[in-house]
Amino acid sequence: MRTKHIETLKTLGSQAARLVATLYERGRPIFTLAEVSDITGLESPSARSFVRKLVSRGVAARLRPGLFTLVPFELGLEREYLGNPYVVARELMKGEPYYLSHASAMDIHRMVTQPQLVVYVTSPKPMRGRVVLGTEFRFFRCKPSHFFGMSECWADKQEKVVVSDLERTVLDGLKHSDYCGGLTEVAKGLWMRRADLDVRKLVNYALRLDIGAVIRRLGYLLEAYGIDAPEEIERLRGHLTATYLLLDPLLPPEGKFLARWRLRINVSSEEIQAAVTT
Repeated sequence: MRTKHIETLKTLGSQAARLVATLYERGRPIFTLAEVSDITGLESPSARSFVRKLVSRGVAARLRPGLFTLVPFELGLEREYLGNPYVVARELMKGEPYYLSHASAMDIHRMVTQPQLVVYVTSPKPMRGRVVLGTEFRFFRCKPSHFFGMSECWADKQEKVVVSDLERTVLDGLKHSDYCGGLTEVAKGLWMRRADLDVRKLVNYALRLDIGAVIRRLGYLLEAYGIDAPEEIERLRGHLTATYLLLDPLLPPEGKFLARWRLRINVSSEEIQAAVTT
């Protein structure tokens, strides 16, 4: 396959070979039209035409207007190649602040057992969702004051991305469980990584977000899973209001009322405990 790819480059001329080699040397398999102009010296119209030829020959694939990715040698002349979707998400943000969130963050933190088909991104900047080469990217806008709890991690051997840290991932899941496969999936993820969670940080984050449903659900799950942190649990209880909320916002409003956490338990305890054994 590598030989075929090199032969393809030769048919495009030395300029294409230099472009591809330079991009790989820079660690930039995902590249912009501006980078093409910079490396080749071509003006924008000529650079655009040049990249179109690369795409038509299967040397590169178009992700969005002005953004492209090199197709690995071993894929031959594949014309639709996304690459690492988390790196693509970073590039779609065009340098704006962001973090990979919800089910995507759970995937990165090894909190899920199923493959993820949608990429979730949170940012203070509004962004429209889009589908790129068959993969859906969903963007969520958060308040600037809620933009915290993130870290850099390796998406692959060469590329780093920003992702919500373990504690923030749990809380985002408790707030929007519908973007994580449901409350029981979030609960399962919490259980899977319970030994690595910093419970104090988890509670600090929850109180900083100051979202009643998150505080209630977190406290309930910490107790349900026997996580021994009595002081932190009492801190959560100290911020409860009289209002009752649903444990799982996606399920019908039924089940008993739990005064301790001001929750209506509309998920069976068997389902919650099932996460321990799966």
